[in-house]
Amino acid sequence: MCGTVKLVNVEVENNAKMNFKHRKCLQTLCCAVLLAYSTLLLYQIIGDGNADVQNKISVNEQMDPKLYYHDRNLAEDRSQVDYERPQEVVTEIPTATATAKPPSATLQDIFISVKTTKTYHNKRLPIILKTWFQLARKQTWFFTDTDDMEFQTKTNGHMINTNCSSSHSRKALCCKMSVEFDTFLKTDKKWFCHFDDDNYVNVPRLVRFLGDYNPRDEWYLGKPSIQAPLEIVKKEKKVVRKIKFWFATGGAGFCLSRALAVKMKPFASEGRFISTGERIRLPDDVTMGYIIEHLLKQPLTVIDQFHSHLEPMKFIRRDMIEDQISFSYAKSKDEWNVVRIDGFSESEDQYRFLSLHCFLFPYFSFCPRRR
Repeated sequence: MCGTVKLVNVEVENNAKMNFKHRKCLQTLCCAVLLAYSTLLLYQIIGDGNADVQNKISVNEQMDPKLYYHDRNLAEDRSQVDYERPQEVVTEIPTATATAKPPSATLQDIFISVKTTKTYHNKRLPIILKTWFQLARKQTWFFTDTDDMEFQTKTNGHMINTNCSSSHSRKALCCKMSVEFDTFLKTDKKWFCHFDDDNYVNVPRLVRFLGDYNPRDEWYLGKPSIQAPLEIVKKEKKVVRKIKFWFATGGAGFCLSRALAVKMKPFASEGRFISTGERIRLPDDVTMGYIIEHLLKQPLTVIDQFHSHLEPMKFIRRDMIEDQISFSYAKSKDEWNVVRIDGFSESEDQYRFLSLHCFLFPYFSFCPRRR
């Protein structure tokens, strides 16, 4: 009997040990599975966190203010900033937080006016018609003071007789500018760019330059010819006060956005430009600055790539030429103030416009072939 009991106890004890081993194995297996699941979950969390960090970095890089620095008082062409705006970045940033890129300008968006006079038709217009006019034949108009059938034909009907005086007086200059301005307003163009008949215009550069500005905003783009704002004395109801403002010299050229031109209408359209000029008794480019800077409180944005005959052309280096918008020339005593560039002889190309044009656009038929 006792032997039987002992055998039963041994068997129970063996079963208990076996069950304990099974439970232990099962627990070990469960722990291993739990550890593997925890490791996988932790890896996924870390991976998602890194992805979030990468996304945040990407957004921060896209929102770098250098890409969208938009200061209308900036005294340089923004396309010269070392950091160029990547095209793809603009489209990827949410519109709710991004500064919209202005629509790129095309040649068809620009109205180019050239002020001239009958005295200079034969002296100055032929070189313009042979060079840069060929790059903007439909966009360029000449405003003069007489009918001239020869140049009317050569310009494809783009000569406009303003019926203004042929003198270089203040009133005559304002009269022509008034006609230029009103003619632009009658078009659907987005930009009004004025130049003189002694300017060479780098047309493709002008188009690229205006592509950085939005014509729906009010832009007054040009370059002053003085070192400080112009100061004039104005009398109103026996009260004398001084007024200061900048103006872009017409001799270098300047551009106005359509938004600004429309805002100028009460002071400049339908002949009012002439009366405004008469009130301050100053020429056309100064009157333009007076209306924009003083009356409308819209500051001039200084663009160094516009050049007039009032500055030394010789300091425009050869490696800088492609980036400039306008050039000019003048004669002081026995010396010509012209761009220093090789090409045609001085007798063939006194103003250096032929040489300049062939440097920029060597494919023209009259240009000497480069070896």
